[in-house]
Amino acid sequence: MVVIVITVSPPKLRGHLTRWLMEISPGVYVGRVPARVRDLLWDQVLENISSGRAIMAYNADNEQGLAFKTHGQEWTPTDFDGITLMMRPNSNAEQKHNSRRSGWSKAARMRRYGH
Repeated sequence: MVVIVITVSPPKLRGHLTRWLMEISPGVYVGRVPARVRDLLWDQVLENISSGRAIMAYNADNEQGLAFKTHGQEWTPTDFDGITLMMRPNSNAEQKHNSRRSGWSKAARMRRYGH
């Protein structure tokens, strides 16, 4: 089974998806297709979606029984010991980490700069 959720997509893409999948809600497509067709559909989604977002969940041979693909999202699939979780990067932590000078403690900076 394949579930594709898209936002801000051209009518051409929606029409192409409805050939293979059933639209159960605006932008939500569900169906049962072979892996080859699933990969070709995902390629079509990536080619035709420009500023929108897309998520695909499908059957896989792992502990969870499914796998994810995303496009245009800040959420990314991350593997934790064989289990796929959706991770959202924390931009505040990255900014803090990038703003710090590594290798100098607070005491060393105080001695160096006199603050």
